[in-house]
Amino acid sequence: MLSAVPEKVFDWAIGIVSALLVSLTLYTAYFGVFPDGLQRSAHLLLAMALVYIGALRALVSADGSSGLNRTLQKLWILLVLAGGVVTTGHHMVNFDAINDRWGEITDYEIVFAVVLLVTLFDACRRTIGWPIVILAAIFIAYGLFGAYLPDGLAHRGYSLKRITAQLYLGGGGIFGTPLGVSATFVTGVVVLGALLEKTGAGQVLMDFATGLTGRMRGGPAKAAVVGSSLMGMISGTAVANVLTTGPISIPLMRKSGYRKEAAGAIEAVASTGGQLMPPVMGAAAFIMAEFTATSYLTIAKAAFLPAVIFYAVLLAMVHFEAVKRNIPLLRDADSTTDWASIVKRSYLLAPLPVFVSMLLNGYSIMLSSFWAVVASIIVSYFSRGSAQTPRRMVETAVTAAYAVIPVALACAAAGCIIGIITLTGVGLKFSTLVVLLSGGQLPLALMLTMLTCLILGMGLPTAAAYILVATLVAPALVDLGVGLLAAHLFVLYSAMLSSITPPVALAAYAAASISQGNPLKIAVLACQFGMGAFAVPYFFVYDPALLGIDVTWVQVVVSFITAIAGGVSASIAMLGVFAYRLNIIERLGFALAAVLFLNSDWRYDALAAIVAGALVFWNLRKGAAEEITTGTGSQPVEKTSEGET
Repeated sequence: MLSAVPEKVFDWAIGIVSALLVSLTLYTAYFGVFPDGLQRSAHLLLAMALVYIGALRALVSADGSSGLNRTLQKLWILLVLAGGVVTTGHHMVNFDAINDRWGEITDYEIVFAVVLLVTLFDACRRTIGWPIVILAAIFIAYGLFGAYLPDGLAHRGYSLKRITAQLYLGGGGIFGTPLGVSATFVTGVVVLGALLEKTGAGQVLMDFATGLTGRMRGGPAKAAVVGSSLMGMISGTAVANVLTTGPISIPLMRKSGYRKEAAGAIEAVASTGGQLMPPVMGAAAFIMAEFTATSYLTIAKAAFLPAVIFYAVLLAMVHFEAVKRNIPLLRDADSTTDWASIVKRSYLLAPLPVFVSMLLNGYSIMLSSFWAVVASIIVSYFSRGSAQTPRRMVETAVTAAYAVIPVALACAAAGCIIGIITLTGVGLKFSTLVVLLSGGQLPLALMLTMLTCLILGMGLPTAAAYILVATLVAPALVDLGVGLLAAHLFVLYSAMLSSITPPVALAAYAAASISQGNPLKIAVLACQFGMGAFAVPYFFVYDPALLGIDVTWVQVVVSFITAIAGGVSASIAMLGVFAYRLNIIERLGFALAAVLFLNSDWRYDALAAIVAGALVFWNLRKGAAEEITTGTGSQPVEKTSEGET
C-alpha cells in the first residue's frame, strides 16, 4: 500500500502543505486576517498535516516491509490524520453556524472534540514530547473530576458536554488566543527568520561575532555569546539558536581548550537568552502582548535592557571562566577576520531595519514582517548564491513550517489548559496559594514563582511554558504589587530558563548533540554559567527603571549600570576568580556586593560599589605581589586527564 509510494511524493506533499501554511500567513498579513474560525482552524490543520505526512514518510523510508506493527502504525497515522482534517474542517466550513449558536454544542460535535483532542495530543507527543500532553490531560481530568477533590481545590463539577464545548467551540479553548497568535504574528516572524538563514544573513551575524571576539581571552566562547544574542533576533528559540550557532562556536571553543561539557553549556545559555533579544524576540513575546493588552513595541523596549544585562553578565562569566582555566588566546589563521567580506555581505541584514522601522512607525507586527520578508527576497537576488529561486523558496517554506509546528501545537494544547483554568477558576486558587505560602513576602513569592515556572516549563517550548505560568502565577505577583509588565517578564524569564534547567533541558540536549558531551552535565554547567541570568528578573522587579517605564533617562542609566555591576559581582563570587584567584572572604565580599546592588536605593548601591571596588583593588594588588614573589601569579591552570581545560 503506502510502502509502494515513492519518498518524493511525500516530499512534494510536505512542500505543498508548507507553502500553503506560509502563503496563508503572508496573504493575511497583507490583506487582513480571516475570521478566527477560519484562520486558526486552517493553521492547526496544516500543522497537524505536516506532522503526519512526515511520520508516514519516516515509516516508509525506514522499512518498506509490511510487518503487522508497521502496518498498524500507518493505519493509526491515517486515522488520526483523517480525524484532524474532519474536526478542524468542521470549524472552517461551519464557522458561521457555530458562532450563531454561541457555544451550544451538538452530540456529534462532542465526538469531534474528543477526536480532535486525541489527534492533537498524538501530534504533540510526536513533536514536543509527553510533558505538554500529560499537563493538558491532568487539567482536563481536573475539569471532569475536580468536584470530588478536597475543599480548596474542588469546583462545582462540569460534564463532558460542558468541557468539550469550552475546548472545541469556546474562544478560550483549542482555538483560543495562543493559537491565534501562532497563526498570525509568530508564523510571519518565523518565515522572516527562515529567509534570513537561507540567504546567509545568519552567517554574517556569526562571522561578525567571531571577528569581534576572536582575539580576546576565551574568544570563541564570547563569540558564542555575541552570536547567539544576534541570532536571537532571527530565530527566537533556544534549540534553533543552538543548532544554528553551535556548529560554529562549539568546535572553536573545544579547539581553544574548553571541555566539551563547558562548550555545550556556554552555547546553551547564550542561545536561551536569544529569545529575549529585541527586535524579533521569541513567540512568547507576541503572546505576552495579547495577555497584557500591551503593544509588542512596548514589550520589546522593556525587554531590551534586561536582555543586554543577561548577555553582559554571561560575557563576564565566560571571561572569568577563561581566566580561571587559563584559556589561551587564539592567534592562528583561524582567528583572523575578513572584515571586507562581512561588510560586503551586510546588505543581507537589510530586512531587520525594515522590520524595526515599520514597528517604530506604528505598523502591525504582521505587516512589518510581511515587508521584511519581501525585502529579504529582494536582497537575496543581489548574489546568485543567495537568490531565492522557486525551489529555494519551497525549501524556506518547509524550514519555516517545521519551526512553526511545535509552537502551533503547543499553543493549541496550552489552549486546552487555559480553557479549563477559565472554566474552573483554578488559576485564582493557585495564585492565592502562592500568596499564602509566601506569607505576603515578595522575595519568597518571587522564588516560589520562579521554581513553579521552572517545573512547569520542563520539556516545553518557551511559548507554551509562558502561557501556563502567565495564567497561573503571574496574577499572584500582581496581587503583591509587582507591575503587570514586570510580572509577566519575570515569569517569561523564569519559563525561558527551564530550557537549561535539569533534568529536562532542551537547549542542553541540543548542545550535547554537537559537543558530544553528557547532556546532564551540560545542563548543570549551564545553570552555573547562567547564574547571573537567574538573577536578572529579580533586578527589574525590584528596580522597574530597567524596563524604562515612566522614568527619566538618568534613572535608567544608573539602574542599568548597577544591575550589570551586581551581576558581575555575583559571577566573580560564583567562580572564585577576578584577575587572580579569590579566597573565601573575598568571594563572600563580592556576594554581599551583589546583594546590595539588588536594592534600588542609591545608598545601598554606593556601599556595594565601595565594597566591590575595594575587593577589586585588593585582588589586583595581591596577585601582582604574588607574581613578583613567585613569578607565577595566582591564576590556576586546571586540566583533565585528556589534557583539556
